Amino acid sequence: MTQRQKILIVDDEPDIRELLEITLGRMKLETRGARNVKEAKDWLATEAFDLCLTDMRLPDGSGLDLVQYIQHRHPNVPVAMITAYGNVDTAINALKAGAFDFLTKPVDLPRLRELVGTALRLSLGGPERAADDRLIGGSPPMQALRKQIDRLARSQAPVYISGESGTGKELVARQIHEQGPRSERAFVPVNCGAIPTELMESEFFGHRKGSFSGAMEDKPGLFQAAEGGTLFLDEVADLPLAMQVKLLRAIQEKAIRSVGGQTERVVDVRVLCATHKDLAQEVQAGRFRQDLYYRLNVIELRVPPLRDRREDIDAIAQAVLKRLAASSGLPPAQLAPGAQAILRQYRFPGNVRELENMLERAYTLCENDTIEATDLRVEDTGTLREGGEHSLAEVDNLEDYLENIERTLILQALEETRWNRTAAAQRLNMSFRSMRYRLKKLGLE
Repeated sequence: MTQRQKILIVDDEPDIRELLEITLGRMKLETRGARNVKEAKDWLATEAFDLCLTDMRLPDGSGLDLVQYIQHRHPNVPVAMITAYGNVDTAINALKAGAFDFLTKPVDLPRLRELVGTALRLSLGGPERAADDRLIGGSPPMQALRKQIDRLARSQAPVYISGESGTGKELVARQIHEQGPRSERAFVPVNCGAIPTELMESEFFGHRKGSFSGAMEDKPGLFQAAEGGTLFLDEVADLPLAMQVKLLRAIQEKAIRSVGGQTERVVDVRVLCATHKDLAQEVQAGRFRQDLYYRLNVIELRVPPLRDRREDIDAIAQAVLKRLAASSGLPPAQLAPGAQAILRQYRFPGNVRELENMLERAYTLCENDTIEATDLRVEDTGTLREGGEHSLAEVDNLEDYLENIERTLILQALEETRWNRTAAAQRLNMSFRSMRYRLKKLGLE
């Protein structure tokens, strides 16, 4: 006979405990009840639990105390906090302390069953997964990043993934999703800067037939597509203020209303977001709502730039070259010592994405399956060293030297704007025509 999963319910109100026990009992789950922190600790010392549901206010302490205790003593037991309705700050503090998720009073029973089902998938464990080789590198920053991903995968807290363009923020978001209890459901990435403003509400929340000109049939939105899974909002700083208001409501209420719809629909979606911009600065500048910032930035996860983990460059380069060979059906290429030296010194303003683009270009140019320093087309790495100081001895030819600096700055602008030439030209305060001329001159088309 299969042993039933067991839930610890901690609440000093008998009616609440009874309601939760009846609801969970109908889900074929075993329960234990505790009136305070002491009784909860006693139960935890004598029995194994798959989930703990605790009220925030308890006679001899707070639910936060219990969250921290379980995090320390029983790290494999997810904890869900029950808070008073509208007390968002308390819920956010609970998530930061390590709570899996939270419920508000009065408890919505469908939402409770949904939360419990998601949490118990953590205890059961997901399907066996092969070791993921996409996050390459054994440097200390990468080891720390993997540990944070492991911890955040066990939570439902919103995560703000910060980092420069090209560092792999979407890959980190996928890892959080795939290692968590939502891994069997959809991971839906969306580039917020790529959606036309007038279509945003329809894209996010869907629309009803006839709600606007051209709406020939009902269409689900991104939130519906991510039902039960994860919605990843890349470049979230590019959302216009009007859409930020609607997104905030959807996240807070866990419900959406489609364009032309009359009623709200409850959605079960975990939201992860990322941007290469500094969100705090965007808030100060008035371009990003402070309330949405605090709602999305419950936990910040910083992805390190490639220059902060140079010891990983060789391993990443080998993996990229192996992948290029497999996709092309050609023999794998090797890096000549001179090419390796250049990669180790290069500053990589575009990070891993730039390294991949550089190697792909070099792979097509190289001869005898060997990538030489000249194939990388980075003639003077001295122009790219930290600090920006250069001596006259480094300059063999002023025109070439300045051309290298120009190429580097243009590449950086292109990487930051995801190779949008118009946006890159604006970033460098030049006309699009001038940008096109320079790209052709530098061989970057």
